[in-house]
Amino acid sequence: MTRTHVATLFAIFPLIVTVDLDNSRHMDLTRATEALGALAQESRLKVFRLLVRTGPSGMAAGDIARKLTVPHNTMSSHLAVLARARLISSRKDGRSVIYAVNLEGTRELLAFLIEDCCRGNPHLCASLIESTLVELPTIRAKKGGAQ
Repeated sequence: MTRTHVATLFAIFPLIVTVDLDNSRHMDLTRATEALGALAQESRLKVFRLLVRTGPSGMAAGDIARKLTVPHNTMSSHLAVLARARLISSRKDGRSVIYAVNLEGTRELLAFLIEDCCRGNPHLCASLIESTLVELPTIRAKKGGAQ
């Protein structure tokens, strides 16, 4: 996992500080692999991070494509992959399709990644998560504010 991937995971923690490990919403290995695979492509990772920053209001597909300078048809494919992985969701707004981060799907992925933390006691990771969030502005400043 690269620094970019780690930074992305920690960038979304403020949106979902509480990770619920309720087994009724448990992500299985296949779904986790699909979600991580969706994020393993540079343009899709950029889209996901952009939508995390944008928050629940989301952004129109065309605006995402223009902002990231990706052709519209290519962006459509990337958005479909992220949506299938339950990392983003879409809604119609007139003639536009608005995409936003899917907090529930993202929460499930994060829960899957940390559920075995500290020998099956993920609540013990809370201090690590909190300290990382506190240090995030310093980490970004050292990287020159790179997103």
